[in-house]
Amino acid sequence: MIKVTYLEHSGFAVVLPTAIAVFDYFRDPTGALVKVIRENPELPVVFFVSHHHPDHFNPAIFNLAQDREVQYVLSNDIFSKVVHDDMPVAWVSPGDEVPGLLGGLDVRAFGSTDAGVSFLVTLPDGQKIFHAGDLNYWHWNEESTVEEVKEAYNEFVHIIQKLEQYAPKIDIAFFPVDPRLGVDYADGARLFLENIAVKDFFPMHFWGAYKAACEFDDYTTDNTDSFCLHVPGESVELEGKMAVRK
Repeated sequence: MIKVTYLEHSGFAVVLPTAIAVFDYFRDPTGALVKVIRENPELPVVFFVSHHHPDHFNPAIFNLAQDREVQYVLSNDIFSKVVHDDMPVAWVSPGDEVPGLLGGLDVRAFGSTDAGVSFLVTLPDGQKIFHAGDLNYWHWNEESTVEEVKEAYNEFVHIIQKLEQYAPKIDIAFFPVDPRLGVDYADGARLFLENIAVKDFFPMHFWGAYKAACEFDDYTTDNTDSFCLHVPGESVELEGKMAVRK
């Protein structure tokens, strides 16, 4: 059983059998993360932060879960922004691997088309979780030049191809579906899902405009289960092919 709780924006708390993985904590307006941590006192907590942008990194993570084992996996672009003495931090850049995290988690960092990294986390049983951070096909066909669109496409596809070589199948993926891109809002998610076989897909980074992000017929495949978690504190339990909303 894996339980995914939406915090806000690109932030998720994922309760795994061996650990709690927290991705890109930004805000927790409902206290959902505190509740998740309190309800699972036996589990260590691993915080993953993809980059330094304030909608993905909040230094408050260093004051959370201090009642049990905790680790931090942080993009190297955050290094100058935190007090890192005596903190259990693994600093990563694209291509770095950190095996043997708390709970037996392994992580490999991939690139981003903005700042920082994206994360592929492998569980002890082999299941894989991908959090894209700000990896996306960022382009505006209505505003960008043809050359800018081409460069954005090539950069994005290059990273996705590297990910596909390493993990052609992913169990859970968190990926930006940002309506600010206008008519192009789902292009990155579509390319991602065309190249990577994803079992459970969660859109993120939609800045509250969840209706477009959750029009899954526009970009998901028939083999992917998609979940529109958009209310902070909302959660879903995943078990095999069954999912139960909470």
